[in-house]
Amino acid sequence: MRIIFSRKGFDSSSGGCPSPIVDGRPISLPIPKGNPGDTRYEALGLGEAVEQATRGKIAGTDECHDDPLFAEGHCWFGQCDAAQGHLSRNGVRQGDVFVFFGLFADEHDGERHHRIFGHMRITAFGSPEELDEHRDWRAPPRAHPHLSGQWPANNCIYFGPGSTANAASPALRLTRPGGPLNRWIVPSWLQQFGLTYHARPERWIGERELDSVKRGQEFICDIGDAQEPRQWLRSIISQIEA
Repeated sequence: MRIIFSRKGFDSSSGGCPSPIVDGRPISLPIPKGNPGDTRYEALGLGEAVEQATRGKIAGTDECHDDPLFAEGHCWFGQCDAAQGHLSRNGVRQGDVFVFFGLFADEHDGERHHRIFGHMRITAFGSPEELDEHRDWRAPPRAHPHLSGQWPANNCIYFGPGSTANAASPALRLTRPGGPLNRWIVPSWLQQFGLTYHARPERWIGERELDSVKRGQEFICDIGDAQEPRQWLRSIISQIEA
């Protein structure tokens, strides 16, 4: 089994600012984009949130890349190019779990930090054509950008049960208190099992801290049959679904 720490939503380069926490709930803003199949922030109920977060630089009528798409207790996530190649080379498949994280601003003091905001357990994946024949596939209730338009040959959709967090639980925060942004508090087993793009020993500080890389989308940990990581994952999902 693999746990994939998947970076998504606004940051300093995509969107230009952190996603907000509104009334205690983290709102991961989809990145602005203009690919076929994209939708408008206001259509997702995010018009006011994106205008406030960006101070009007992005309007609610602007298009966004609604991916990962969460609805009806499920998640649809598309990937392609080098990031999809990385997932494929590392054998990501059914039963593996995406843990989505992003950059957020604290609701009270504005402190930027990384936090987990959602999850998805893979039950089906493949190209749009392959998924049409998959028994575990369910089409999304609204348009998904990776299901239409022109994409690289390795365009892939991942599908399965998933949800986003209803509260900004401290247990879902990755950045250590006081920062810096990319210094994370992580479970002690993570270094033992390894995390792709984080092989350099100097990135691991003691048993519980990680100097995470500043770029990259998909960081994979192969936990095999180990129970301790599974217990951690269950606790994270319970915090998301609380």
